[in-house]
Amino acid sequence: MVRGARSLRISPAGLRGIVGHGLTATHVLDFAAAFGTFLEPGGPVVLGRDPRVSSLMIREGVAGALLATGHDVVDLGIVSTPVIQHAMRRMDAAGGVSIGASHNPAEWNALKFLARGGRYLSSAESEELLDIYHLRKFRFRSWDALGRRREDETAIDAYLDALAAEFDLGALRRFRVLIDCTNGTSGLILRRMIERFGMNFILINEALEGRTFVHEPSTTKKMAELQLAPLVRTVGADAGFLFDIDSDRVAFADEQGEAASEEMVIVVIADELLERGPGRIVLTNLSTTALLDEVAAAHGGTVMRLPVGRQAVVDAMTAIPADRIAVAGEGTGAVMLPQFPYVYDGIASMLTILARMARRGEPLSELLAGYPSYTILKGKIPVRTHFVPELFDELERRYPEARIDRRDGLRLDWDGRWAHVRVSQTEPVVRVLCEQRGPAPRRLFDEIMDLVRSYSS
Repeated sequence: MVRGARSLRISPAGLRGIVGHGLTATHVLDFAAAFGTFLEPGGPVVLGRDPRVSSLMIREGVAGALLATGHDVVDLGIVSTPVIQHAMRRMDAAGGVSIGASHNPAEWNALKFLARGGRYLSSAESEELLDIYHLRKFRFRSWDALGRRREDETAIDAYLDALAAEFDLGALRRFRVLIDCTNGTSGLILRRMIERFGMNFILINEALEGRTFVHEPSTTKKMAELQLAPLVRTVGADAGFLFDIDSDRVAFADEQGEAASEEMVIVVIADELLERGPGRIVLTNLSTTALLDEVAAAHGGTVMRLPVGRQAVVDAMTAIPADRIAVAGEGTGAVMLPQFPYVYDGIASMLTILARMARRGEPLSELLAGYPSYTILKGKIPVRTHFVPELFDELERRYPEARIDRRDGLRLDWDGRWAHVRVSQTEPVVRVLCEQRGPAPRRLFDEIMDLVRSYSS
């Protein structure tokens, strides 16, 4: 991972930072030029953005650099990354760029680069893109070979057509669903879904905002407890869902107004999809709940754990036959369904959870009560990265009886509990997660957090 200032993150996951203080117009132009150089000719490059005030400025820079490298650009306007990915397949696009920082505050923004087929870049492709960026070997075209730009306003309807082909939306209309759009792209999409399919959705915080979101756009249980859960019972909803700005992640609450852990999104979806097709593989990362292993085993399936990040999942998906994969995702509310490979899609995830409620004929609270109890604790602390290897060595010495996994930071495993300590790809922090079957592993979590804190800046 390459690291810039604390307010800028450059990594294989993309470019992310605080606009004007870390992420500058120069970064945008150079990275977009590198991506235009990286892409092979043939097919347009699809471009979309979230409603952040900085996204319009960034769009102009990205579009200009792509045109300068000879690529036609199709601008979808304000749309989610899943909509961009669906449009790329429909248009047989050479690549795509999503402008938006999903769960980060309004002052942040990011570029996500997408390869043909709407998939995230593999590790090898990401490294090639980074090499072009750092070496500044950009392939600019002459005046008579520049790309052309056009707008396309049909992408959201085409995306909804794809969802309607996979889900029985008529059967899901019976559910009264409260949805917190967090001033993000989900408001546009779900309003159109209501208009076209008559869905019984109650949208709150629907208005697009670019400078100040109504609340932090994270899809954690804590945020769902604060912003969503108290209203579910008030409006008599069967379920409540909360989206980040990009609509690729989702959190939820049951009809009793109880927020579920963000870890439960992939658990419920895996349970549903493995029940339909047992014995398949669930792809997830080292930081996701161990409850997933129990659910997969109940259906004869297996869990393949990978380093955190999109690249590891994409690499694994290209190496495994598609019909062997049940679902892929992580415990943040970001899930890829097999019908839409390579697409983290919060709206499709919501529809899958509603479909499980419809098929089982049980309220969401009863579905959740049927799972064994696991408790996970999560924390994050700013740490100077040159201290991280020393920190990991100290953790190994402190817990010599634990099983060790060094593929992504340091994971420590014991029977019935685990801990994972790693450097974040999206924030300048070290993340700490501890989980235990049954009550919270409070003592273990506090011990590790204290140790990490001792290395903090």
